[in-house]
Amino acid sequence: MRAAWVTSADALRQRLVKSAQVAAQDETAEMKPYLESFLAHLRLLVGVPFEYLVPDSRLLPDESIRFFYLDRSWTDRLVDGVISVGKVGTREQAHHQAHATDVTTALDHSEWQVRSRQRGLGDAVPDSDIDPGVTITGLLLRSAAVSGWPQMEVRAFSEVLPAYPSDQAMEAARLPLLRLERLSPGVLVALFAGVPKLVWLEEPHHGVQFGVKHKAPRVVVYRREPSGQADQTGDPIQVPFRTGDKNVVHVAKLRERLNDAAASDAHMPAQTGAAMFALEVLDLPWRQRFQSTGAYPYTAGQGGFSSQFHVAVKAADRQVLDTVERLVRP
Repeated sequence: MRAAWVTSADALRQRLVKSAQVAAQDETAEMKPYLESFLAHLRLLVGVPFEYLVPDSRLLPDESIRFFYLDRSWTDRLVDGVISVGKVGTREQAHHQAHATDVTTALDHSEWQVRSRQRGLGDAVPDSDIDPGVTITGLLLRSAAVSGWPQMEVRAFSEVLPAYPSDQAMEAARLPLLRLERLSPGVLVALFAGVPKLVWLEEPHHGVQFGVKHKAPRVVVYRREPSGQADQTGDPIQVPFRTGDKNVVHVAKLRERLNDAAASDAHMPAQTGAAMFALEVLDLPWRQRFQSTGAYPYTAGQGGFSSQFHVAVKAADRQVLDTVERLVRP
């Protein structure tokens, strides 16, 4: 066991003879990297107990999603609570007050590196891409899709994009993803830098799968161009099934129908082999869109979210009071 670098008597003597605060430029005044990383993780709710995020299970029932703003005042008080462990006297309190602004500035930058650090990439976000004053939003999802697709992709955009946007349009509107993590097998949390107008939840892209579409009352496949682009506006091709079993596709007949359709449709590739057949029955990754034309008004820089709901009026309502009392009464 290593001996302490300073004894209790020496520490007391140093407190008495050195009343001045450590200068900000002194290397001993700098926040240690491990502490800065821990606090940056905390600012993104990493390590915060789930019951603090969702105090009642009815707020996040099965097969539901909730979007929210992250209250920076709340996370700042969370950081203050952690730091307060070391503020045992007026000297430590004065030191914290003198360096609080520097600590906040450091964390404003470090929280952008949390996701890259979690992925083992180090500080991969360039300083030019960091916006310390940006509004942070997020979502909580409780669904079987979370456990069914552990590698689900989540993307947020500042604009409502069409179904098949260009790569340039997606890159220009995409919001930085600060956190994406499964809190349990069926619960997912994501945090974005900015207020999205469109959020995509997508099935993982690392794989190739085949399938057909149900377009009531038929089961069909869409006509595809050689590039793989599906024509969802034209007349699709009905999928044949084996006699006596409506759950098994008759692959040979389906290929014949595709070949006949290609003979009269110049946009479809000819069925020259397995590759062209695979192209026609390729099932693109599933994507769920959540979009809006706007959001509730947010006052930038004020650390607050201007809600359209009058909380005080609701809290004074007799029916609301009775409901709350029934919930909390033992």
